Amino acid sequence: MIKVITSAERHTSNREWIHSEFSFSFADYDDPSNAHFGALLAHNDNELSPGQGMHEHPHHDLEIITYVVSGVLKHQDDLGNHAELQGGSVQVMSAGTGINHSETNPSDSANARFLQIWLLPDQPGRQPKWDAKFYPAEHKTNTLLPVASGNGEEGALEINENVTIYLSSLERSRALKYQQREDRRTHIYLISGNLEIACSDGVFQLQPGDAARIRKSCDLNLKGTGSDSNAEFVLIDLP
Repeated sequence: MIKVITSAERHTSNREWIHSEFSFSFADYDDPSNAHFGALLAHNDNELSPGQGMHEHPHHDLEIITYVVSGVLKHQDDLGNHAELQGGSVQVMSAGTGINHSETNPSDSANARFLQIWLLPDQPGRQPKWDAKFYPAEHKTNTLLPVASGNGEEGALEINENVTIYLSSLERSRALKYQQREDRRTHIYLISGNLEIACSDGVFQLQPGDAARIRKSCDLNLKGTGSDSNAEFVLIDLP
């Protein structure tokens, strides 16, 4: 089964300092029928204005993965970690027993666009930790690049859940096949470009901001179809 959630169906939160599109119930968007997809609790597409940010605040018992699409995102936490994450960077934060952090845009002229993904951990009460890594654009071109995983994927940042997050950027007419397992879920979110998903359920065309929630389907054929830019997307394999 493939369910496409269009960009227009997301919840928009538009404040002076940050514009957010929520794929799941989050913050001021309360929808019990759209609270999660398996272990996936939140998938937010954020645009943070120059010099603005989310000042220090706490989390616990969450796996928080951030992908910086463009611009720079500055991270600080009470574990002593601090970094300025360039576009193409992925950050993982296991909140565990508790962590306080801030995320700000240090630029005085450019917005910072970033995706933030919240997952339930495999168990509560773990020690908090943080890590980040930059992934060059060519490493995700016409392939599925694992960037965060609880399954020991080579080169991926470690998280505490049986989930793997992939990044990909498909050139026009380039295609990938992804084997959908019967006992797993797949969440695909299109960041930019145009993407075609085909399987025995049919053929689905995704535009930027669209997502596909997939369960018990056949092998997925993913194809870049845009003429202006690559189809950049996130694919999450989860229980």
